[in-house]
Amino acid sequence: MVTRLGHELFVVQAQLARAPGASPPATTIQQRHVDRLEQEIDTFDARHPPVRSFVLPGGSSAAAVLHIARTVARRAERELVALHRAEPLDPILLAWANRLSDLLFALALATNHALGVAETPPRYDV
Repeated sequence: MVTRLGHELFVVQAQLARAPGASPPATTIQQRHVDRLEQEIDTFDARHPPVRSFVLPGGSSAAAVLHIARTVARRAERELVALHRAEPLDPILLAWANRLSDLLFALALATNHALGVAETPPRYDV
């Protein structure tokens, strides 16, 4: 799955690098890619207990790396939204970016659960 996501990121980059008026790249992110991410989110969400509050990113080393990837993906999503305001993008790209960061969150939670590492809710009394 991670390798496939890497390939999809290259497809996204090709779509974003296309000059205005140029022909579209041979491969583009399509609704089927978004649908697959949603199915994977559901699969990994089923592998951990329901989240009833915010959680601090971290836990295991693997989950911490997934949380870092999630924050990078979320930042990229915000940049895409800003770009979309200036130069309209295919809305499927925006949906894909949103689902990518959600998948990374689901993966982080499922990873911690599989490793027996409890999530840490934030404390507000600090």
